[in-house]
Amino acid sequence: MTHHQIVIIGGGTAGISVAARLRNKKLTDIAVIEPATTHYYQPLWTLVGGGLAPAEDSKRPMSDVIPRGVTWIPHAAADIDPHANTVTLVDGSTVTYDALIVAAGLQLDWDAVPGMRECITSARASSNYGYELAPRTWELIQSMRSGTAVFTMPSGPIKCAGAPQKIAYLAADYWRRQGVLENIRMVLVLPTPGMFGVQVFSDELVKVAARYGIEVRLASEVTQIDSVNQQVTISSMDDASQTEQLSYDMLHVVPRQSAPDWLKKTELAVPDTPTGYVDVDKHTMQHVRFENVFALGDCGSTPNSKTGAAVRAQAPVVVNNVLAYLDQQPLPASYDGYASCPLTTARDKILIAEFDYTMQPHPTLPVVNTLKEVRDFGQFKRRVLPNLYWHFMLRGLA
Repeated sequence: MTHHQIVIIGGGTAGISVAARLRNKKLTDIAVIEPATTHYYQPLWTLVGGGLAPAEDSKRPMSDVIPRGVTWIPHAAADIDPHANTVTLVDGSTVTYDALIVAAGLQLDWDAVPGMRECITSARASSNYGYELAPRTWELIQSMRSGTAVFTMPSGPIKCAGAPQKIAYLAADYWRRQGVLENIRMVLVLPTPGMFGVQVFSDELVKVAARYGIEVRLASEVTQIDSVNQQVTISSMDDASQTEQLSYDMLHVVPRQSAPDWLKKTELAVPDTPTGYVDVDKHTMQHVRFENVFALGDCGSTPNSKTGAAVRAQAPVVVNNVLAYLDQQPLPASYDGYASCPLTTARDKILIAEFDYTMQPHPTLPVVNTLKEVRDFGQFKRRVLPNLYWHFMLRGLA
């Protein structure tokens, strides 16, 4: 058994950002529990799938991003006992804490839709939600000259909810530039009643889809995949008995997602829910039943869009509130639900959707009109955001 003042579960964007901010506050007894040896900047995988970036640019050794002075525990968490302030690891060892920060991310539930796991190993399907898979997406887009291309989004919260649309638009723009778009039938399957949860951005995306001639199936979800016969079953979210069988020549799938299975079984999870998110106050990020537990990022129950921009807004809130808790002071910081989704609508265009809990636009970029498509100034997603991520966000400076 080992003890640390602050234990962080997860070495992803949320965990590393918070660890760095805590070190910047001069705390010295911090541990990060993370079994992976590689850290990925996952937003780049959309550009990898669209042929705009190499996959190798999205990764760094985990040892390079763990903040100096932070103890790295290279094992996976298996259980949490919030009464005993204990984290049990998969090897049976335990770590105790004064304060716990859960940043365990989401798991990809490939088996939630029958046939999806099999389809991603087939010749005509891929997904940008995997480092090894994203390059294949670009191979499929390049080889497509006619036929039907289907792009799917699952029901329930997922990380970067705009990603299923982004790759459809990048593919359409490439095919248009190659002069073959008119030979390709594109179908985009969305579980939501609109293109986006914020009306002004939804209206813009309606125009984008129309520009490419994309058929959009709203309030629908792919519920079964037959990769042998290259066919998907699309079901209505309002009436599951209403289905459509659609053959494809290319398929880009996104799996349903949830908190890690081990986390679902702990007392930290929201009771009686299948997703298993950590049950926190949506403003303070503090657990609603265990005051020395906080959570942020994709595994938290906050009703915001699960994006890196949300983590960037949550991290200082968690740090300030953890420090206040340790000092036995009232929690001073509050998260307003801010999230941002830079939607690539073409190889040289972007729609920067910023919003908060009110589901109204929350622009933060000066000069730029973020309510409309803009030219991708300075290769915003390819250069600016990765640079901000590696050199500022993961160092607790942004």
